[in-house]
Amino acid sequence: MTARERVLKAFRIIDGNPDRVPLQFELCRQLLDHFSAKLGIEARYTDNLYEDVTYRISGNEVRTAMGCDVVVTGAQNDDSFNIKIDDDGTWLNEYNMRMRQGDIYVEVAEYPLAHVETAADVAAYNFPDPLAKGRYRDAEILVNKYKHDYFIIGDIEVTIFSLAHQLVGFEKLLLDMAMGAEYIGPLFKACAEFSAEVGSELIKRGVDAIWFGDDFGSQTDLLMSPQMFKDLLKPYYANTIETFKNVNPDVIPILHCDGAVSKLLGDISEVGFEVFNPVQPGVPGHGPRDLKDRFGDKFVFWGAIDQQDLLPNGTDDELEADIKEKIEILGENRGYMISPAHIIQADVSPERVETFIEMCLKHGKY
Repeated sequence: MTARERVLKAFRIIDGNPDRVPLQFELCRQLLDHFSAKLGIEARYTDNLYEDVTYRISGNEVRTAMGCDVVVTGAQNDDSFNIKIDDDGTWLNEYNMRMRQGDIYVEVAEYPLAHVETAADVAAYNFPDPLAKGRYRDAEILVNKYKHDYFIIGDIEVTIFSLAHQLVGFEKLLLDMAMGAEYIGPLFKACAEFSAEVGSELIKRGVDAIWFGDDFGSQTDLLMSPQMFKDLLKPYYANTIETFKNVNPDVIPILHCDGAVSKLLGDISEVGFEVFNPVQPGVPGHGPRDLKDRFGDKFVFWGAIDQQDLLPNGTDDELEADIKEKIEILGENRGYMISPAHIIQADVSPERVETFIEMCLKHGKY
């Protein structure tokens, strides 16, 4: 069974059980470079418009060799765009966000729309050119290379809500949403339209799924009320998915949404998402049995393995028990792809990564 067939069966696109639960994972640069050297396989790095997404869409050659059943690709920087790191260690990306390297992930140091107030302010902002030269070069290479053997996901993180708060600032955006600021609707619409253009280009190049990325939850609850989501955001997700389905009716919409978001899963299903990721573990409402019983007929689940504490700090026995539980519950009657809930970081040893993969393959058999 090819990796592609395995995922299509697990995602209930084609009939029959896969031979095992499919496996997906991403690696930070340190781990990717380590395994690239160990395996003697060059890792292709694709610099995404938003820096952290680079590690979602890079190193597919290495990750598939290690057992990953999925290839993830996305848009890359304009050929004419060059990063210039200033003396203070910050730089401007294509969105004109001033970025800096945090302890683990990159952070926005200055927001290009920090002073936005009106619809005219939104209209004056220039998004990157979705059709810039070289934007989909690596996507085309990966689709042509892997299309027949692997399930290919087009990644458009950050998409609508997350892109908006990376442009405006998180606190300002949430306060202005609550206060009904004039620019909120136009900004979400503009972010949705930009993301729809990028996603449509990836679909035209042959990806099987489109991976949205917007976080609506914290470690304990939602970042906004369900009603606010319905009123301010839900229509834009529905419209964007409709756009993608018009390009290819068979494309699979996937939502990456961190945090405790079980209260929104009904709405998330209604707008057309078919796969829910990362199924963040250890937060309220995300018990695997409860999710499978309540939403197993609405979603394929992808993720659910804790990379915050379990992968770097748990014992092998604890990791194995968790993998077995997630596979037995979320993988019941298909509908599950196992994965850490985020990119595996350098606090996880290479040996631990290999142990994780071995355990997934061992316990994933149907």
